[in-house]
Amino acid sequence: MLTLKGEHIYLRALEPEDLDFVYVIENDESIWEMSTTQTPYSRFLIKQYLENAHQDIYEAKQLRLVICANDGAALGLIDLFDFNPIHNRVGVGILIAEKESRGKGYGKEALKLIINYGKTHLRLHQLYANIAEDNFASVKLFEGQGFQKIGIKKEWNLVAGKYKDELLYQLIYVH
Repeated sequence: MLTLKGEHIYLRALEPEDLDFVYVIENDESIWEMSTTQTPYSRFLIKQYLENAHQDIYEAKQLRLVICANDGAALGLIDLFDFNPIHNRVGVGILIAEKESRGKGYGKEALKLIINYGKTHLRLHQLYANIAEDNFASVKLFEGQGFQKIGIKKEWNLVAGKYKDELLYQLIYVH
């Protein structure tokens, strides 16, 4: 069974050729809130990151995959982070880069693939996601894939001078 190939998209490892794509995403101030980034990244730092992206998830405790359309066009990124193989859990974050590509089902398909990948290859017990209270598209996406809101981190992130709550979502696998 293929776990990283869907009907309209596939997920693949980062390549050196992704430098410009990752550079644009990491330096887009409009999405820094989601990743708690506060400073731009240089091409040099991203190049170094890509050179080390071959590390196994068990070694790096994270995995970043590129979401690609079937024609090979890079659409976004899906990240597994804070991997804990002892407790069989990992956090997940997703971004469709271009606004024109959002709302077309690519994120939904990518999340379905990563859920299946986590169960099949990582033997996870659970996935979790941290979502800003006003990120309604992400709330809908994760709830649509069976994630349940299990908590609210009150006034968790300082954004533009105001504290915002962060929602904690969890998907427990049924084995």
